[in-house]
Amino acid sequence: MATIREIAKAAGVSPATVSRVLNHDPTISVGVDTKLRIFDIAEDLEYVTPKERREQAAAPAGRRNIAIVDWYSEAQLVDDPYYLYLLNAVEKVCMQHNLNTFKVVRLESGYTATVDLKADGMIAIGRFPMEEVAQLEQFTSNIVFLDSSPDDGRFSSVLVNTELGTLQAMEYLYGLGHRRIAFIGGEVVGNNRERAADSRKTAYTSFMKKHELYDESLIFEGARLSHQEGSRMAQQLLEKTGDLPTALFAANDTVATAVLAALTAAGVRVPEMVSLVGFNNLATVKHLSPPLTTVNIPLDSIAEWALELLQKEGACAGQPVKLYVPTALKIRKSCASPRK
Repeated sequence: MATIREIAKAAGVSPATVSRVLNHDPTISVGVDTKLRIFDIAEDLEYVTPKERREQAAAPAGRRNIAIVDWYSEAQLVDDPYYLYLLNAVEKVCMQHNLNTFKVVRLESGYTATVDLKADGMIAIGRFPMEEVAQLEQFTSNIVFLDSSPDDGRFSSVLVNTELGTLQAMEYLYGLGHRRIAFIGGEVVGNNRERAADSRKTAYTSFMKKHELYDESLIFEGARLSHQEGSRMAQQLLEKTGDLPTALFAANDTVATAVLAALTAAGVRVPEMVSLVGFNNLATVKHLSPPLTTVNIPLDSIAEWALELLQKEGACAGQPVKLYVPTALKIRKSCASPRK
């Protein structure tokens, strides 16, 4: 059996670095390539850490290994941290169910596991083209997708009922007496990362037409759902709208946060002059001034359903399920009856 020093020499790093990487020290700051090189060498030399030996001895028989893969980049996380919150929820729920988890990461050469474990199932978060789905199947065919459904006939998926969330927000604003309700959103991608229609915009349009309130000039769309584009759309609204709408529905909380900042800077008070509703219920929006009314997405429930479907897929292969998780409106202080 190899020693840490032998692995360090082969990898061209210090023994301390090897020890921290192999023991999954979260505070170590080395690149992914270096980590993977260390893991590859350790695998070739059949090295097993003392921690892993203790865990293997203590782990109950049949303990399952769940691979987790996500689609976002650091730049996308800056635009919208929703997927980071979802990833944290998945990891937390797996831990509560006493499951081993490990990451599968995307490199230029394709997808690679960060540890040498056989995956009993995989949770894939985000949008994956079919060629990438084929790469993920090399780890396991038991995959549940969150926030997308690239192949309804082969894989189970858990999605958010965004149409329901939009309807909840619109009915709430309508019930307060709002009739001039604007939509602020941006371009989105579909199951395979193709350009797609935003279901929130579609539901908003249907609601406004149903109540004979639809006005195309009240729709503002940016290049993507980001803070920067939210600010730009808010400026367009302030410049192009002679008579401000009485309420705004933002496609996500990141956009809503940017809109709130732009309105405040322009002297437009929320909710006294304009009401504002977001979507996602990120942890930060309850600390805004005023705290944001938003559509809540139950992230823990999404993670729980993902694990449930992984078990179903293992027992009932060939019978995938497409599950829509319901939303709920979280009412705070960013909405009021329209100004007179």
